[in-house]
Amino acid sequence: MVSAIIVAGGKGTRMGAGMNKVFLPLDGKEIISRTISVFESSPRVDEIIIVTSDDDIPKMREIVWRDGYKKVSKIVEGGKERSDSVYNGLMLATGDVSLIHDGARCLVTTDEIEAVIVDTIYFEAAALGVKVKDTLKVIDKKGNITKTVDREKTVHIQTPQGFLTSQIRDLHERAKAENVFVTDDCSIFEHYGKTVHLTEGSYDNIKITTPEDIAVAEAILKRKEQ
Repeated sequence: MVSAIIVAGGKGTRMGAGMNKVFLPLDGKEIISRTISVFESSPRVDEIIIVTSDDDIPKMREIVWRDGYKKVSKIVEGGKERSDSVYNGLMLATGDVSLIHDGARCLVTTDEIEAVIVDTIYFEAAALGVKVKDTLKVIDKKGNITKTVDREKTVHIQTPQGFLTSQIRDLHERAKAENVFVTDDCSIFEHYGKTVHLTEGSYDNIKITTPEDIAVAEAILKRKEQ
């Protein structure tokens, strides 16, 4: 079985919307509804667990009921940090494989989800990502460039990130006990010396964070509909 954990508890500070950004409309449909819809449509995903803030749970339930999403098994309250929210979702996951996904990354495709699942089963951990297009530089505290990063060895990491549920759950528990702070779940694997396989993704799979991202996402949707 495959469990999809959708983390959707952000406050949307950079969006400046005064509300959880996943509830904002994108071409007439909430961002979170579009995200859930892709996982609902994936034949390999058996259950969907949504993690959000306590205040947003009623609204999330309303959307799930309204749009008839059958795979959403649980809507759970998140934690103080993203890693806490992911852990809360993992504690309820019943699948052998868990996919952890950003609620604001609604342009992922079922093919990309399928690819991550296949790679997770084979490599034990996998994450979507794309090669960096720009030249990257390292700067010091004064803002001076100190060196150039090898672009061929650098990627933009995305979600979903897939793991064997027992492994990622255990590592989250270990990280909590040791006060290890990470920004994503690949970082937990890296911290404890484990390898995550890169599954090639798409540049369309953006995370909607700012008002400009809404315009970009709408343009991507229109292009796909043509």
